[in-house]
Amino acid sequence: MTETIYTIPVNEAFDKTDGCPFCAMYDKLEENELDLILGASMMEPDIRIKTNEMGFCERHYDQMYRAKNRLSLALMLESHLDSVKKEIKPGIALLTSKAAKASVKAEHINSSCYVCSKIRGHLTKMIETACILWNGEEEFRKKFAAQPYFCLRHYEKMLRTAPAFIDKKRLGEFYKLAESKELAYISSLRDDISFFCKKFDYRYTDEPWGTAKDSVERTIGFLNGRPI
Repeated sequence: MTETIYTIPVNEAFDKTDGCPFCAMYDKLEENELDLILGASMMEPDIRIKTNEMGFCERHYDQMYRAKNRLSLALMLESHLDSVKKEIKPGIALLTSKAAKASVKAEHINSSCYVCSKIRGHLTKMIETACILWNGEEEFRKKFAAQPYFCLRHYEKMLRTAPAFIDKKRLGEFYKLAESKELAYISSLRDDISFFCKKFDYRYTDEPWGTAKDSVERTIGFLNGRPI
């Protein structure tokens, strides 16, 4: 398969075996998008139009705030507030179609995020690319088989994506491998969580923690993953 803008980061993520590879891709995409939006992209007119229209979710406002680039953030907030003011102005009479229209626009602003939308588009393409690579490259199938697990969100997205990019004759093999990997990891998490609970019983006080000490954090990470 000819390398594209997506095959390189997908292969790099699957080269590692320390967690959900799609979560790793998400983290990299998120870092890149936040760097761009607080840097070179911040003053680009087409980007500013989009950020004014969509705004950002709480997660990404918080990350931009903690990035310490307050001037870039403040400039975006200034123009976003101007945009919001125009969008939600209901008119003189509140019980009119204008008020209903303003309500819809306010709902859109509250539920949209420029950074999330950019990540979602790229990550969708990366999941598609992973399926294409699995279908066509033996070396990638080995990388896939070496993964410890996929977080539940990305597992579900991957299963829904696979039929469009994996040959029907190989689809059963793909599903079987993905399922066996997922079930094995869930079983190991269940064992660790059970032992974590037992450690609160005095009879297990002197028993070594093994891999159970961070099982709560790992289980939450597996169940929630990164946003889609």
